[in-house]
Amino acid sequence: MSNASTKADTHGRHDDESRIEREIDENESAEELLLGADSDTEPVLSIVMPTMNEEEGIAECIERTKRALETAGLTGEIIVSDSSSDRTPEIAREMGAIVVEPDGKGYGYAYRYAFDRTRGEYIVMGDADTTYDFEQIPRLLEPVRNGDADMVMGSRLEGEIKDGAMPALHQHVGNPLLTKFLNVFYEAGVSDAHSGFRVFSKAAYDEMDLETDGMEFASEMIMEAGARDLTIDETPIVYHEREGEETLESFKDGWRHVRFMLVNAPGYLFSIPGLVIGALGVVLMGLAATGTSVGGAMFGVRTMIAGSLLTMVGYQVGSFGVFSTVASDPIRKPDDRLTHWLTTAVSLERGATIGTLMVATGGLYAAYSLYVWLTQGYAMLPSVVANIGAFTLLVLGMQTVFSAFFLSTLAQRN
Repeated sequence: MSNASTKADTHGRHDDESRIEREIDENESAEELLLGADSDTEPVLSIVMPTMNEEEGIAECIERTKRALETAGLTGEIIVSDSSSDRTPEIAREMGAIVVEPDGKGYGYAYRYAFDRTRGEYIVMGDADTTYDFEQIPRLLEPVRNGDADMVMGSRLEGEIKDGAMPALHQHVGNPLLTKFLNVFYEAGVSDAHSGFRVFSKAAYDEMDLETDGMEFASEMIMEAGARDLTIDETPIVYHEREGEETLESFKDGWRHVRFMLVNAPGYLFSIPGLVIGALGVVLMGLAATGTSVGGAMFGVRTMIAGSLLTMVGYQVGSFGVFSTVASDPIRKPDDRLTHWLTTAVSLERGATIGTLMVATGGLYAAYSLYVWLTQGYAMLPSVVANIGAFTLLVLGMQTVFSAFFLSTLAQRN
Protein backbone atom coordinates (compact mmCIF):
# COMPACT_ATOMS: atom_id res chain seq x y z
CA MET A 1 0.00 0.00 0.00
CA SER A 2 1.15 3.54 -0.56
CA ASN A 3 1.94 5.96 2.24
CA ALA A 4 -1.08 7.90 3.39
CA SER A 5 0.58 11.19 2.63
CA THR A 6 0.69 10.40 -1.08
CA LYS A 7 -3.07 9.91 -1.18
CA ALA A 8 -4.25 12.71 1.09
CA ASP A 9 -4.34 15.41 -1.56
CA THR A 10 -6.40 13.21 -3.86
CA HIS A 11 -9.03 11.66 -1.62
CA GLY A 12 -9.19 13.20 1.84
CA ARG A 13 -8.53 16.90 2.18
CA HIS A 14 -11.26 19.44 2.33
CA ASP A 15 -10.90 23.10 3.22
CA ASP A 16 -12.53 24.61 6.30
CA GLU A 17 -15.29 26.36 4.36
CA SER A 18 -16.45 23.08 2.83
CA ARG A 19 -16.62 21.41 6.22
CA ILE A 20 -18.55 24.26 7.79
CA GLU A 21 -21.08 24.22 4.96
CA ARG A 22 -21.68 20.48 5.10
CA GLU A 23 -21.52 19.61 8.80
CA ILE A 24 -24.47 20.11 11.13
CA ASP A 25 -24.29 21.32 14.70
CA GLU A 26 -23.69 18.37 17.02
CA ASN A 27 -26.63 19.43 19.19
CA GLU A 28 -29.14 18.68 16.43
CA SER A 29 -31.17 15.50 16.80
CA ALA A 30 -30.67 12.31 14.86
CA GLU A 31 -34.02 12.78 13.15
CA GLU A 32 -32.82 16.09 11.71
CA LEU A 33 -29.48 14.64 10.64
CA LEU A 34 -31.03 11.67 8.83
CA LEU A 35 -32.03 12.81 5.35
CA GLY A 36 -34.65 11.30 3.08
CA ALA A 37 -34.54 10.75 -0.66
CA ASP A 38 -36.41 13.98 -1.32
CA SER A 39 -34.08 16.18 0.77
CA ASP A 40 -32.36 19.01 -1.08
CA THR A 41 -29.41 18.75 1.30
CA GLU A 42 -26.61 16.47 0.20
CA PRO A 43 -25.58 14.11 3.02
CA VAL A 44 -22.00 13.77 4.16
CA LEU A 45 -22.46 10.06 4.87
CA SER A 46 -24.28 7.34 2.96
CA ILE A 47 -24.80 4.20 5.06
CA VAL A 48 -25.65 1.16 2.94
CA MET A 49 -27.13 -2.06 4.32
CA PRO A 50 -28.00 -5.07 2.12
CA THR A 51 -30.97 -6.98 3.54
CA MET A 52 -32.69 -10.28 2.96
CA ASN A 53 -35.29 -10.98 5.63
CA GLU A 54 -33.62 -9.01 8.42
CA GLU A 55 -36.76 -7.83 10.23
CA GLU A 56 -35.32 -8.98 13.57
CA GLY A 57 -32.24 -6.78 13.33
CA ILE A 58 -32.91 -3.91 10.94
CA ALA A 59 -34.49 -1.60 13.53
CA GLU A 60 -31.58 -1.87 15.94
CA CYS A 61 -29.06 -1.26 13.14
CA ILE A 62 -30.88 1.89 12.04
CA GLU A 63 -31.12 3.15 15.62
CA ARG A 64 -27.40 2.63 16.10
CA THR A 65 -26.72 4.47 12.85
CA LYS A 66 -28.84 7.43 13.95
CA ARG A 67 -26.87 7.63 17.20
CA ALA A 68 -23.64 7.55 15.20
CA LEU A 69 -24.81 10.50 13.08
CA GLU A 70 -25.73 12.38 16.23
CA THR A 71 -22.34 11.68 17.79
CA ALA A 72 -20.46 12.77 14.68
CA GLY A 73 -22.75 15.74 14.04
CA LEU A 74 -23.00 14.85 10.34
CA THR A 75 -25.88 14.58 7.93
CA GLY A 76 -26.43 11.14 6.48
CA GLU A 77 -28.73 8.87 4.53
CA ILE A 78 -29.43 5.21 5.20
CA ILE A 79 -29.94 3.16 2.05
CA VAL A 80 -31.36 -0.32 2.53
CA SER A 81 -30.75 -2.50 -0.54
CA ASP A 82 -33.54 -4.99 0.00
CA SER A 83 -34.49 -8.39 -1.38
CA SER A 84 -36.73 -9.48 1.49
CA SER A 85 -40.02 -11.30 1.69
CA ASP A 86 -40.70 -10.25 5.30
CA ARG A 87 -41.33 -6.83 6.90
CA THR A 88 -37.73 -5.58 6.59
CA PRO A 89 -38.45 -2.86 3.99
CA GLU A 90 -41.55 -1.59 5.84
CA ILE A 91 -39.62 -1.27 9.11
CA ALA A 92 -36.74 0.48 7.36
CA ARG A 93 -39.02 3.03 5.67
CA GLU A 94 -40.89 3.74 8.91
CA MET A 95 -37.56 4.57 10.57
CA GLY A 96 -36.48 7.00 7.85
CA ALA A 97 -34.32 4.80 5.64
CA ILE A 98 -34.35 4.90 1.85
CA VAL A 99 -35.26 1.47 0.51
CA VAL A 100 -34.13 0.38 -2.95
CA GLU A 101 -34.84 -2.96 -4.60
CA PRO A 102 -31.99 -4.31 -6.78
CA ASP A 103 -33.04 -5.62 -10.17
CA GLY A 104 -30.48 -8.44 -9.95
CA LYS A 105 -29.37 -11.09 -7.48
CA GLY A 106 -26.34 -11.40 -5.25
CA TYR A 107 -24.63 -9.83 -2.25
CA GLY A 108 -22.23 -7.82 -4.38
CA TYR A 109 -24.91 -6.66 -6.77
CA ALA A 110 -27.07 -5.44 -3.87
CA TYR A 111 -24.18 -3.30 -2.68
CA ARG A 112 -23.25 -1.97 -6.13
CA TYR A 113 -26.87 -1.14 -6.91
CA ALA A 114 -27.10 0.92 -3.71
CA PHE A 115 -23.63 2.49 -4.00
CA ASP A 116 -24.53 3.88 -7.41
CA ARG A 117 -27.47 5.69 -5.77
CA THR A 118 -25.59 7.22 -2.85
CA ARG A 119 -25.19 10.98 -2.55
CA GLY A 120 -22.72 11.19 0.31
CA GLU A 121 -19.05 12.03 0.09
CA TYR A 122 -18.28 9.00 2.26
CA ILE A 123 -19.87 5.55 2.16
CA VAL A 124 -20.38 3.15 5.05
CA MET A 125 -21.21 -0.50 4.39
CA GLY A 126 -22.33 -3.11 6.89
CA ASP A 127 -24.73 -6.00 7.37
CA ALA A 128 -28.11 -5.31 8.94
CA ASP A 129 -28.08 -8.32 11.29
CA THR A 130 -26.70 -6.52 14.41
CA THR A 131 -23.28 -8.18 14.12
CA TYR A 132 -21.66 -4.80 13.46
CA ASP A 133 -22.10 -1.88 15.83
CA PHE A 134 -22.92 1.09 13.61
CA GLU A 135 -22.36 3.42 16.56
CA GLN A 136 -18.65 2.90 15.82
CA ILE A 137 -18.95 4.66 12.45
CA PRO A 138 -17.21 7.85 13.68
CA ARG A 139 -14.09 5.82 14.64
CA LEU A 140 -13.86 4.26 11.19
CA LEU A 141 -14.71 7.49 9.41
CA GLU A 142 -12.06 9.69 11.02
CA PRO A 143 -8.97 8.41 9.14
CA VAL A 144 -10.83 8.67 5.82
CA ARG A 145 -11.99 12.23 6.47
CA ASN A 146 -8.52 13.23 7.62
CA GLY A 147 -6.99 11.89 4.41
CA ASP A 148 -4.97 9.20 6.22
CA ALA A 149 -6.75 6.36 4.40
CA ASP A 150 -8.97 5.73 1.40
CA MET A 151 -10.76 2.91 3.19
CA VAL A 152 -11.00 1.82 6.82
CA MET A 153 -12.12 -1.69 7.75
CA GLY A 154 -13.37 -2.88 11.11
CA SER A 155 -11.16 -5.82 12.14
CA ARG A 156 -13.00 -8.52 14.04
CA LEU A 157 -9.93 -10.73 14.40
CA GLU A 158 -7.90 -7.89 15.94
CA GLY A 159 -10.85 -6.83 18.10
CA GLU A 160 -13.36 -8.95 20.03
CA ILE A 161 -15.66 -11.68 18.77
CA LYS A 162 -18.55 -12.30 21.14
CA ASP A 163 -19.47 -15.87 22.07
CA GLY A 164 -21.65 -17.40 19.35
CA ALA A 165 -21.04 -14.52 16.93
CA MET A 166 -18.80 -16.48 14.55
CA PRO A 167 -18.42 -20.24 14.04
CA ALA A 168 -15.07 -21.56 15.26
CA LEU A 169 -14.27 -22.87 11.77
CA HIS A 170 -14.72 -19.37 10.32
CA GLN A 171 -12.82 -17.67 13.13
CA HIS A 172 -9.79 -19.94 13.27
CA VAL A 173 -9.59 -21.39 9.76
CA GLY A 174 -11.76 -19.79 7.08
CA ASN A 175 -11.24 -16.07 7.66
CA PRO A 176 -7.52 -16.28 8.55
CA LEU A 177 -6.85 -18.50 5.54
CA LEU A 178 -8.72 -16.29 3.07
CA THR A 179 -7.01 -13.24 4.56
CA LYS A 180 -3.63 -14.95 4.11
CA PHE A 181 -4.42 -15.59 0.44
CA LEU A 182 -5.29 -11.95 -0.12
CA ASN A 183 -2.18 -10.73 1.67
CA VAL A 184 0.11 -13.07 -0.29
CA PHE A 185 -1.50 -12.69 -3.71
CA TYR A 186 -2.42 -9.00 -3.54
CA GLU A 187 -0.26 -7.52 -0.75
CA ALA A 188 -3.38 -6.32 1.05
CA GLY A 189 -1.68 -6.07 4.46
CA VAL A 190 -4.91 -6.57 6.45
CA SER A 191 -5.82 -8.78 9.40
CA ASP A 192 -9.49 -9.43 8.59
CA ALA A 193 -10.04 -9.30 4.85
CA HIS A 194 -13.67 -10.35 4.98
CA SER A 195 -15.02 -7.97 7.54
CA GLY A 196 -18.14 -6.39 6.05
CA PHE A 197 -17.94 -3.18 8.12
CA ARG A 198 -16.09 -0.62 6.00
CA VAL A 199 -15.92 3.12 5.40
CA PHE A 200 -14.45 4.65 2.26
CA SER A 201 -14.68 7.78 0.17
CA LYS A 202 -16.98 7.96 -2.82
CA ALA A 203 -13.94 8.87 -4.91
CA ALA A 204 -12.18 5.66 -3.82
CA TYR A 205 -15.26 3.61 -4.71
CA ASP A 206 -15.38 5.13 -8.20
CA GLU A 207 -11.69 4.38 -8.68
CA MET A 208 -12.05 0.71 -7.70
CA ASP A 209 -14.50 0.01 -10.55
CA LEU A 210 -16.07 -3.07 -8.91
CA GLU A 211 -17.92 -5.63 -11.03
CA THR A 212 -18.76 -8.83 -9.10
CA ASP A 213 -22.25 -9.79 -7.95
CA GLY A 214 -21.68 -12.47 -5.31
CA MET A 215 -19.97 -12.84 -1.95
CA GLU A 216 -16.58 -12.42 -3.62
CA PHE A 217 -17.41 -8.70 -3.79
CA ALA A 218 -15.74 -8.29 -0.38
CA SER A 219 -12.49 -9.72 -1.75
CA GLU A 220 -12.71 -7.79 -5.01
CA MET A 221 -12.87 -4.50 -3.13
CA ILE A 222 -9.58 -5.19 -1.35
CA MET A 223 -7.94 -6.61 -4.46
CA GLU A 224 -8.86 -3.56 -6.52
CA ALA A 225 -7.78 -1.20 -3.75
CA GLY A 226 -4.39 -2.89 -3.60
CA ALA A 227 -3.96 -2.96 -7.37
CA ARG A 228 -4.80 0.76 -7.58
CA ASP A 229 -2.49 1.70 -4.70
CA LEU A 230 -5.28 2.89 -2.41
CA THR A 231 -4.56 3.07 1.32
CA ILE A 232 -6.39 0.65 3.64
CA ASP A 233 -6.40 1.04 7.42
CA GLU A 234 -8.03 -1.12 10.06
CA THR A 235 -9.75 -0.41 13.37
CA PRO A 236 -10.46 -3.16 15.93
CA ILE A 237 -14.18 -3.70 16.47
CA VAL A 238 -16.50 -5.88 18.53
CA TYR A 239 -18.37 -8.51 16.51
CA HIS A 240 -21.77 -9.36 17.98
CA GLU A 241 -24.10 -12.32 17.64
CA ARG A 242 -26.55 -11.90 14.77
CA GLU A 243 -30.29 -11.55 14.93
CA GLY A 244 -32.22 -13.79 12.55
CA GLU A 245 -31.16 -16.76 10.44
CA GLU A 246 -27.69 -17.10 8.92
CA THR A 247 -27.65 -16.77 5.11
CA LEU A 248 -23.96 -17.49 4.53
CA GLU A 249 -23.06 -20.83 2.90
CA SER A 250 -19.63 -21.52 4.34
CA PHE A 251 -18.02 -23.83 1.78
CA LYS A 252 -19.76 -22.44 -1.31
CA ASP A 253 -19.09 -18.79 -0.46
CA GLY A 254 -15.54 -19.53 0.72
CA TRP A 255 -14.77 -21.31 -2.54
CA ARG A 256 -16.13 -18.35 -4.53
CA HIS A 257 -13.63 -16.10 -2.75
CA VAL A 258 -10.71 -18.46 -3.40
CA ARG A 259 -11.67 -19.03 -7.03
CA PHE A 260 -12.01 -15.29 -7.67
CA MET A 261 -8.62 -14.58 -6.07
CA LEU A 262 -6.87 -17.28 -8.10
CA VAL A 263 -8.47 -16.40 -11.43
CA ASN A 264 -7.41 -12.79 -10.98
CA ALA A 265 -3.86 -13.73 -10.03
CA PRO A 266 -2.66 -15.85 -12.99
CA GLY A 267 0.92 -15.47 -11.83
CA TYR A 268 0.17 -17.61 -8.78
CA LEU A 269 -2.33 -19.87 -10.55
CA PHE A 270 -0.39 -20.54 -13.77
CA SER A 271 2.96 -18.80 -14.25
CA ILE A 272 4.77 -19.80 -11.07
CA PRO A 273 3.51 -23.43 -11.03
CA GLY A 274 4.35 -23.69 -14.74
CA LEU A 275 7.88 -22.42 -14.21
CA VAL A 276 8.47 -24.79 -11.27
CA ILE A 277 7.10 -27.85 -13.09
CA GLY A 278 8.96 -27.00 -16.29
CA ALA A 279 12.23 -26.36 -14.47
CA LEU A 280 11.95 -29.70 -12.68
CA GLY A 281 11.37 -31.41 -16.02
CA VAL A 282 14.41 -29.77 -17.61
CA VAL A 283 16.59 -30.79 -14.65
CA LEU A 284 15.48 -34.42 -14.90
CA MET A 285 16.09 -34.44 -18.65
CA GLY A 286 19.53 -32.94 -18.11
CA LEU A 287 20.47 -35.57 -15.52
CA ALA A 288 19.37 -38.37 -17.86
CA ALA A 289 21.01 -36.89 -20.97
CA THR A 290 24.38 -36.27 -19.30
CA GLY A 291 24.47 -39.51 -17.31
CA THR A 292 25.01 -37.59 -14.08
CA SER A 293 24.70 -39.57 -10.86
CA VAL A 294 23.39 -38.15 -7.58
CA GLY A 295 24.24 -40.02 -4.40
CA GLY A 296 25.14 -43.08 -6.41
CA ALA A 297 21.80 -43.07 -8.26
CA MET A 298 21.87 -43.11 -12.05
CA PHE A 299 19.18 -41.57 -14.24
CA GLY A 300 18.18 -43.26 -17.47
CA VAL A 301 15.37 -43.55 -19.99
CA ARG A 302 12.53 -43.52 -17.45
CA THR A 303 13.88 -40.31 -15.90
CA MET A 304 14.10 -38.81 -19.38
CA ILE A 305 10.48 -39.71 -20.08
CA ALA A 306 9.32 -38.22 -16.77
CA GLY A 307 11.36 -35.08 -17.41
CA SER A 308 9.94 -34.75 -20.90
CA LEU A 309 6.36 -34.99 -19.68
CA LEU A 310 6.96 -32.51 -16.85
CA THR A 311 8.62 -30.06 -19.24
CA MET A 312 5.66 -30.15 -21.62
CA VAL A 313 3.13 -29.84 -18.80
CA GLY A 314 5.06 -26.95 -17.26
CA TYR A 315 5.23 -25.23 -20.64
CA GLN A 316 1.49 -25.61 -21.12
CA VAL A 317 0.55 -24.43 -17.63
CA GLY A 318 2.89 -21.46 -17.89
CA SER A 319 1.40 -20.48 -21.24
CA PHE A 320 -2.02 -20.31 -19.57
CA GLY A 321 -0.64 -17.47 -17.45
CA VAL A 322 0.23 -15.53 -20.58
CA PHE A 323 -3.13 -16.28 -22.25
CA SER A 324 -5.17 -15.29 -19.18
CA THR A 325 -3.19 -12.08 -18.70
CA VAL A 326 -3.90 -10.97 -22.26
CA ALA A 327 -7.49 -12.25 -22.45
CA SER A 328 -8.97 -11.30 -19.08
CA ASP A 329 -7.02 -8.26 -17.83
CA PRO A 330 -6.73 -9.70 -14.29
CA ILE A 331 -6.56 -7.50 -11.22
CA ARG A 332 -3.09 -8.78 -10.29
CA LYS A 333 -1.03 -9.33 -13.43
CA PRO A 334 1.94 -11.74 -13.28
CA ASP A 335 5.10 -9.85 -12.38
CA ASP A 336 7.72 -12.46 -13.25
CA ARG A 337 10.10 -11.38 -15.99
CA LEU A 338 9.35 -14.27 -18.34
CA THR A 339 5.58 -13.69 -18.45
CA HIS A 340 6.11 -9.94 -18.73
CA TRP A 341 8.47 -10.45 -21.66
CA LEU A 342 6.12 -12.90 -23.37
CA THR A 343 3.12 -10.57 -23.09
CA THR A 344 4.94 -7.42 -24.17
CA ALA A 345 7.83 -8.34 -26.45
CA VAL A 346 6.84 -11.53 -28.24
CA SER A 347 4.84 -10.92 -31.40
CA LEU A 348 3.17 -13.46 -33.66
CA GLU A 349 6.12 -13.37 -36.03
CA ARG A 350 8.72 -13.84 -33.30
CA GLY A 351 6.78 -16.60 -31.59
CA ALA A 352 6.13 -18.43 -34.84
CA THR A 353 9.78 -18.10 -35.84
CA ILE A 354 11.06 -19.45 -32.53
CA GLY A 355 8.57 -22.32 -32.67
CA THR A 356 9.51 -23.14 -36.25
CA LEU A 357 13.22 -23.29 -35.34
CA MET A 358 12.42 -25.63 -32.45
CA VAL A 359 10.34 -27.86 -34.76
CA ALA A 360 13.09 -27.84 -37.37
CA THR A 361 15.79 -28.78 -34.85
CA GLY A 362 13.79 -31.58 -33.32
CA GLY A 363 12.52 -32.68 -36.72
CA LEU A 364 16.01 -32.91 -38.20
CA TYR A 365 17.20 -35.15 -35.42
CA ALA A 366 14.04 -37.26 -35.70
CA ALA A 367 14.64 -37.59 -39.46
CA TYR A 368 18.25 -38.56 -38.82
CA SER A 369 17.15 -41.23 -36.32
CA LEU A 370 14.63 -42.56 -38.81
CA TYR A 371 17.31 -42.70 -41.51
CA VAL A 372 19.67 -44.62 -39.25
CA TRP A 373 16.90 -47.01 -38.28
CA LEU A 374 15.99 -47.71 -41.92
CA THR A 375 19.54 -48.07 -43.22
CA GLN A 376 20.65 -50.36 -40.42
CA GLY A 377 17.96 -52.96 -40.99
CA TYR A 378 15.44 -51.67 -38.47
CA ALA A 379 17.85 -52.16 -35.61
CA MET A 380 17.56 -50.38 -32.28
CA LEU A 381 17.87 -46.62 -32.46
CA PRO A 382 21.29 -45.23 -31.49
CA SER A 383 20.13 -43.20 -28.48
CA VAL A 384 16.66 -43.44 -26.97
CA VAL A 385 17.43 -40.61 -24.53
CA ALA A 386 18.43 -38.28 -27.38
CA ASN A 387 15.31 -39.24 -29.33
CA ILE A 388 13.08 -38.36 -26.39
CA GLY A 389 14.82 -34.98 -26.12
CA ALA A 390 14.34 -34.34 -29.84
CA PHE A 391 10.67 -35.23 -29.82
CA THR A 392 10.16 -33.09 -26.71
CA LEU A 393 11.67 -30.13 -28.57
CA LEU A 394 9.49 -30.97 -31.58
CA VAL A 395 6.30 -30.93 -29.49
CA LEU A 396 7.25 -27.73 -27.68
CA GLY A 397 7.99 -26.08 -31.00
CA MET A 398 4.56 -26.95 -32.37
CA GLN A 399 2.96 -25.64 -29.16
CA THR A 400 4.93 -22.42 -29.54
CA VAL A 401 3.77 -21.85 -33.12
CA PHE A 402 0.10 -22.41 -32.35
CA SER A 403 0.35 -20.51 -29.06
CA ALA A 404 1.77 -17.52 -30.93
CA PHE A 405 -1.24 -17.49 -33.25
CA PHE A 406 -3.65 -17.94 -30.32
CA LEU A 407 -1.99 -15.14 -28.37
CA SER A 408 -2.20 -12.87 -31.40
CA THR A 409 -5.93 -13.63 -31.70
CA LEU A 410 -6.52 -12.78 -28.03
CA ALA A 411 -4.55 -9.55 -28.36
CA GLN A 412 -6.66 -8.45 -31.34
CA ARG A 413 -9.93 -9.18 -29.50
CA ASN A 414 -8.82 -7.09 -26.56
